Amino acid sequence: MEVPVTIDEGEIEDDHGGLRPGIIAECTRCGHTTQSFGTSERSVGRCLALMREQCPEDEKNYYVEEK
Repeated sequence: MEVPVTIDEGEIEDDHGGLRPGIIAECTRCGHTTQSFGTSERSVGRCLALMREQCPEDEKNYYVEEK
């Protein structure tokens, strides 16, 4: 099933407590979020892949950026 995901740029906390620019993705079905450092298309792609791997409902959906 294809599931839209909202994509936002924001500040993400790193392992040392600092803030770095990144992508925050949120599933429009369940609200689960994933994050990735950087703001490129590769970072968006990583968030979408993580969404599939980490789905709290254990579904294997195809996640796409909401237009």
